[in-house]
Formats: sequence, structure tokens, C-alpha cells
Amino acid sequence: MDFTPTEEQAAAQELAATIFGDLATHERLAAAGTGTDAELWKALCAAGLPGAVEEIGLLGLVLLAEEQGRTTAQVPFAASGVFGLLAVARHGTEEQRERLLPGLRDGTSVATGAFPPAGHVRADGEGRLTGAVEWVPWLRDATHVLVPDQDGAIRLVPMACAEATVVPVELTAPWAAGRLVLDGARGERIGGVGALADVLATARIVFAGLQAGVCAGSLARAVAYTSAREQFGRPLSTHQAVQLRAADAHMDTEAIRVTSYEAAWRLDEGLPAAEHALTAAWWASEAGKRVVHAGQHLHGGMGADLDHPVHRHFLWGRQLDAYLGCGTELLAELGDLIANGERS
Repeated sequence: MDFTPTEEQAAAQELAATIFGDLATHERLAAAGTGTDAELWKALCAAGLPGAVEEIGLLGLVLLAEEQGRTTAQVPFAASGVFGLLAVARHGTEEQRERLLPGLRDGTSVATGAFPPAGHVRADGEGRLTGAVEWVPWLRDATHVLVPDQDGAIRLVPMACAEATVVPVELTAPWAAGRLVLDGARGERIGGVGALADVLATARIVFAGLQAGVCAGSLARAVAYTSAREQFGRPLSTHQAVQLRAADAHMDTEAIRVTSYEAAWRLDEGLPAAEHALTAAWWASEAGKRVVHAGQHLHGGMGADLDHPVHRHFLWGRQLDAYLGCGTELLAELGDLIANGERS
């Protein structure tokens, strides 16, 4: 396996790092509250980054999601990339791709997914959906939402229809979330057998990459703080306990990164990746919360300040832990997968 980014992936990652670094500042994030930064989203779309996802593949999207997580940028980039661009490109018909992809590429359309919970929404024989999903990330920004029904089919619902209702919900992280209520909304089917499993695995991998960025950003802030802050006449970073805590956080961050890279690479290469997606999600969940706790702890009393930038990484890390399913649930699913021999 080779995780070395291609020239196109490296260029896209560098561009994303520049845009996120310049615009997703602490001041702008604070001003955005729990909403999306519309100016940042426009800048990303003007640079062609959403549209580049098809060319740079899943590993490329993971690299871009990592840059989003590093700055905790409040835009639906990762969600729309997974549940919109990749889902339609990989599983849509030729007609669906021609109709839906242009808007997703230029950012005029935004997709999200009512994942991972399935079974809350039922479809009738005509594809009309009824039910509710308690919270969906970036739903308040979405023009379309990808919803799994009771039979494991995935259906794309336009949020402009009268039968789809969004009730704003505030989460631990400011993800512009909402409760999705469907009352006979018509959803067009995307893909056939296996589409749900593929989209779910892809989402787990990309959000694990997002967590790798969140952890890297938290750790970078902790390193900068402990290097500048002095105690007993020398920087906090020179104390062994601080060094060991930071080293553990670094190793956890690298474990999240390498497992998400491996799972993305395998899917891009057409190799079985169900176990690898769950492994990446488990590391992102379990190790991710350790890292963001360490980042806050290493800030000492400053870490208790809810307005401090590191607190945002803590909130995102905990939200991603919950969104991915929490470690014990993922481990149980991985165990069942291995026991049943379902490794595709």
C-alpha cells in the first residue's frame, strides 16, 4: 500500500490548508455561532475544491477533511463530499449524475446524510418516505439529504419539498444540525444492493479523517501553549509529564490518520474495506476523545475557558465520537463482521 498523495491530491490539500487557515480563524468561528460560514463556503467553491473530490478520490477527500478538522471550519464540506458527490458519482445512474453533480460540484447544492441510524424512516411502494431522524449534521444548510429506508435502500430527498421539515437542533459541536421529519416526501433511489454499506463505510472513513484533523489542531495548540507558558522558571513543555501526555496524544493522532488513510486507499483501489472502515472509525472515536481531552488538559486553567480556541476542538472531538457510534458499538460491529466472515 502507498499513502503518498498524488500530485493532484497534494495540490488540493495545500490549497485547502491555505483557505481554511486564512478564513477559519477563531474570531470568524466565534462570530458564526452555530451556523455555517457562508463566505468560507463560497471561497472553497470558487477554488473548485468540492468539484475536485471526484478527481482526487476518497483518499483525497480524507486529506481535505483533515484540513477542515484542523481548523474546525464550520462548512458542510466533508458531509456534502461524502453524501453528495461521492454517493452520486459512485452509485447514481448516468441521468442522476448529469442532473445532480454540477450543483454539488459548484456548491450551489449541498447534501448531507441521515446516517448512520437506519430504520427510522420507512418507504412505501412509490418511494414516499415517512419517519424522523433525530439529528442530521449540516441539515440546515442542505438542499438534499440522503436517507436510508427500512429495506436498506438509500434515497435522495430534496429539502425544498413540502413533505420534508427541518427542526433546528443544537449539538455539542456547531454543525448547523436539524431534526429531519418526513411526511410522505418522495426520495429518488441512489444505487442498488450494497450502496448503503458502501456509503456508510465511506462516511466513516471521511469523518475519521476529519477527526484526525481535529486532533492535530488540538495538539498543535497545546504544543504552542506549553512552549510559551512558563512554570518554575522554565516552559511547561520541558516538564516530563507534559511531554509524555503530548507524546501519547501524538501517537493517537497518527493512529487515527494512518487507519483512515489505509481504509480510503483500499476503497479507491477497489479492495475489501469494511473492516478497515470500522477500524478507522473506532480509532477516531476512542483515541479522538483522548486527544481532545489531553489538548484541553495541557492548557491548564485556560482549557476551562469556553471561549478559548482549544475548547472548540474538544467539542468537535466529542461530537465526532458520538457521530461515529462510540467505540464499544463499533468494536461490537467489527467483531460481528469478523465472526461472520463478511469482509467485503
